Amino acid sequence: MSVVTQMVAGHAGTRLAVHRLGEGRPVLLLHGLFSNAATNWIKFGHAQKLADAGFEAIMPDLRAHGDSEAPTDPAAYPAGVLLRDVGMLVQALELEDFDLVGFSLGARTSAGAVIGGLRPRRLVLSGMGLTGLTGWDRRAAFFIDAIDRFDDVVRGDPAWLAVQFMRTMGVNRAAARLLLTSVGDIEPAELAAVAMPTLVLCGTEDRDNGSPEELVAALPDGSQSEVPGTHMSSVTFGALGQAIVDFLAR
Repeated sequence: MSVVTQMVAGHAGTRLAVHRLGEGRPVLLLHGLFSNAATNWIKFGHAQKLADAGFEAIMPDLRAHGDSEAPTDPAAYPAGVLLRDVGMLVQALELEDFDLVGFSLGARTSAGAVIGGLRPRRLVLSGMGLTGLTGWDRRAAFFIDAIDRFDDVVRGDPAWLAVQFMRTMGVNRAAARLLLTSVGDIEPAELAAVAMPTLVLCGTEDRDNGSPEELVAALPDGSQSEVPGTHMSSVTFGALGQAIVDFLAR
């Protein structure tokens, strides 16, 4: 099997690249900030594990990421634009009975989409803790500051790793900055709408987005699993993909 890519229109006509691998039950996978589908899901074999287990991995590049368009018009980034994009993707791809998986920003987007009415069978929130959802504004401010100081950040600065990752990924910083301003906090009470079985999946050294234990406690039907690694390195371990397969195959 090989990855097939198609373009789908998101909000305001922004063209979003969608990469697909496998045949079977659809799983929509949303990658993390400054990353893309290839890095988050394909490179380290997670999508292949899903395909081998009888799923179809459907992996969009979020707007301003990967092979998707990265408009720099502020009008292309209204509040909640990623949630609008996900809703349009689900409709365009005619996904009715599917699972949803997100990593970091993708996890925050997944939770927001469910709160907004999306109803996957099962949900995986990876690289995410409670404050990554309820305190996103503070997290976004960190990355906006890294973008604004991009050329002045030196080794030892807290923003160093973020800047290096942006360099490696060739991020369009103007578009990424606009995207960050479009993402808002989730109120703790809103998590009551996340009623489907939900796995909170984090690296053993990953607390970048807060406590996964607190997030599990805030969910109606949450459970937790750990894989090796930090926030950045956990996606490089095959255990991440296997944990996703094990949970979705139940």
